[in-house]
Amino acid sequence: MPGQASLWVEIAPGIAINRVTDVALKATEVAPAVQVVERAYGLLEVHHEDKGQVIDAGNAILERLELKQEDRMKPSVVTHQVIRAIEPYQAQIINRNSAGMMILPGQSLLLLETDPAGYVTFAANEALKAARVFLVNIRPYGAFGRLYMSGPEAEIDAAAEAARAAIDSIEGRSVEVRLNR
Repeated sequence: MPGQASLWVEIAPGIAINRVTDVALKATEVAPAVQVVERAYGLLEVHHEDKGQVIDAGNAILERLELKQEDRMKPSVVTHQVIRAIEPYQAQIINRNSAGMMILPGQSLLLLETDPAGYVTFAANEALKAARVFLVNIRPYGAFGRLYMSGPEAEIDAAAEAARAAIDSIEGRSVEVRLNR
């Protein structure tokens, strides 16, 4: 929702996300919207109109896990592609899996993958603020986070730049990209 603050947490192993959710909900008034439990990774999204509640939820989680924000993994962009002037049949194939807007023939398509997966939500948010583009699909869990955005060529270029800059701006401990995770 516009104006709400949001926190995304990704943890390994995936089953641990249940404890993380419990901590966030008992310590604050945040509301959960996404919880994904996979064997390797778990994902949680919580939000609230009061940014302080969201920050407090993050701090409660870190305290419970005996971690600091600096312990997070520095995300990386694994894939960054722009496909220009999408053909009608390709648009049809992409739209079959759309979880948002549909891409129209002739529009450009931004494809972005991040590691860890959850950071793709931050990239998407910054891209949407920077350009008049459309969210076609986002998958912030699994081996890599995946983002599909569409729009006019110049707007997609601006969105791509903002998304990449967002990921590059995050501090954390460096970890090699895990292509086989």
